[in-house]
Amino acid sequence: MKISKYSANGNDFVIFHDDKKQERNELAKVLCHRQEGIGADGLIVIVPHEKYDFEWEFYNSDGSHADMCGNGSRACAHYAYNHNLAPAKMQFMTGAGVIGAEVEENTPKNAMVTSELTAPEILETGIEFGGHSWWLINTGVPHLVRYTDSIEDFDTEEARELRYVYNANVNIMHVESGNLRVRTYERGVEDETLACGTGMAACFYRAYKEGKVKNNIEVYPTSGDTLYLGANEKTITFKGRVKKTFETEWEV
Repeated sequence: MKISKYSANGNDFVIFHDDKKQERNELAKVLCHRQEGIGADGLIVIVPHEKYDFEWEFYNSDGSHADMCGNGSRACAHYAYNHNLAPAKMQFMTGAGVIGAEVEENTPKNAMVTSELTAPEILETGIEFGGHSWWLINTGVPHLVRYTDSIEDFDTEEARELRYVYNANVNIMHVESGNLRVRTYERGVEDETLACGTGMAACFYRAYKEGKVKNNIEVYPTSGDTLYLGANEKTITFKGRVKKTFETEWEV
């Protein structure tokens, strides 16, 4: 089968399309393996949908399902547009609900893509752990978020413990000149990743609700890239550049 490898601000994905849904968790583990496969944070499979432009199946690198992935949604949109599976402005179904996305400034290998995430939900505030106050926010998947005085102050062992206590991703954020720096520990990958779209969205949403940032800001993940997040009446918009790194054939 023919597959593509994508990078969205350091978050990388293997993507292909098929004509039917099926369970592919074992395939995800093989393809995403860094030493014996292609190597990726996740696998995205695009399948037809009767109402929307398409539906996706999303798998973490350990083969587990994830309802939503912000960076994955933008990479997926670029792939779908360049394979004539959707128009430049599209809607597609995820496990978290319908996502809107738009491909801008497009080339076959590179594009600026905006996605509109599902409506955020604050699940819990005032969680005290490790001497810090955390919020639990669902931006398609659950995220624990807190502020930090230094973005270098990220205890991945503590994050791993929190991840299992709350079954959530774990993020720290630093407010800098009205923008945010963010680091994320992702479940399913079970380590810090270079970027996490829904994690950045959760951090932005807490900071916005508490009046620490305005409704349109820049967010800088560990990859060093620049993402643009905003709040509208319904949800959070998420904009950034995606890149197709290569295309190849894989023998099943």
